[in-house]
Amino acid sequence: MNKTKGIGWVVGLLVWSLHGIMGSALECADKEPGSMRCTISVEKLLDRAIQHAELIYRVSEESRMLFEEMFIPLTMLAPQTRGGHMCTSKIIPIPTSKSEIQQISDKWLLHSVLILVQFWIDPLIDLQSSLDRYDNAPNALLNKTKWMSTKLMNLEQGVLVLIRKMLNEGSMQIEDNESLTGVLVPPDMVESVLRDYVLLSCFKKDVHKMETFLKLLKCRQTDKLSCSLF
Repeated sequence: MNKTKGIGWVVGLLVWSLHGIMGSALECADKEPGSMRCTISVEKLLDRAIQHAELIYRVSEESRMLFEEMFIPLTMLAPQTRGGHMCTSKIIPIPTSKSEIQQISDKWLLHSVLILVQFWIDPLIDLQSSLDRYDNAPNALLNKTKWMSTKLMNLEQGVLVLIRKMLNEGSMQIEDNESLTGVLVPPDMVESVLRDYVLLSCFKKDVHKMETFLKLLKCRQTDKLSCSLF
């Protein structure tokens, strides 16, 4: 078995197994009779959200590696193709430095996660459409992209439940959400491939931010004085 096929098989198995494990893990099954109010504890909701973010991050890394193996020659692996300064999510108002993240309130930690999640919903849908136009995109990559899109929307619902439960607030939508494909319009297939690779790289970085914010928030619920970034 060659390396690419081996990665594809592992990714396919991972997607299948995660689908079975997670299901609709962020849906609130525990509700008061006759009410839409969620009675699951904040701690359990945070655990579910963190698990979701961890799994999405893991699958995003596998997706990026598989895409790189299939479509990106070594000669094209310049620093700029790995995401870096090309990530358009840098335009959205979330904390970036460790000192900023440590100092912001629980409210803005939650809203920062929601902003990132909502920013990426449309780009992942655009990525699915782009990959469908490839002549040789492996099914493992296509399935994994669809899985990430579904789980990201599940994570959005979970964060909204947390916001209502912890902050007693309604939902929050970011305005003028531009997809990466709207910002980087490819004139040819090479540009399209590079754009999709940058998108996957940037998505992986931002999912790691979501995971970090959620873990910091959970730590603050239990031992606020000793919390630090992971």
